[in-house]
Amino acid sequence: MSEADPLSRELAELHAETFDAPWTAQAFAGLLNQPGMMLEAEPGGFILARVAGDEAEILTLAVRPTVRREGIASRLVAAAAVRSASAGAERLLLEVAEDNAAARALYAHLGFETAARRRRYYARPDGESVDALLLVLNLAGRLPSR
Repeated sequence: MSEADPLSRELAELHAETFDAPWTAQAFAGLLNQPGMMLEAEPGGFILARVAGDEAEILTLAVRPTVRREGIASRLVAAAAVRSASAGAERLLLEVAEDNAAARALYAHLGFETAARRRRYYARPDGESVDALLLVLNLAGRLPSR
């Protein structure tokens, strides 16, 4: 496999600061080359989403731990929602671990609602598994503000 580009390496490094099972630079390079992919970034964070037809999906959202609670995640989700709607998406979807209270609070504040549950979706380093909640935001309604 060829070496990843600098942007993909930077995304992978930030992702590794945020997640137990981080994505590789090669994974990011592959995703960024797919149709419908959208990347929004600002210092300390990024969001990667994909639009397919009338739906968009947040694939990952990463904010460096040292700059959390500064509004970065809200701004990134809002930007992704606006871009998704502009690209024709009517809904923005994502999966979040049921035990991730901070992320769930963020998405609830932005207007996302629980649509489904995926049992034992996330594996934890200790071997336990956690359900994922499928959240949805109706983009035809109120878009989140930055």
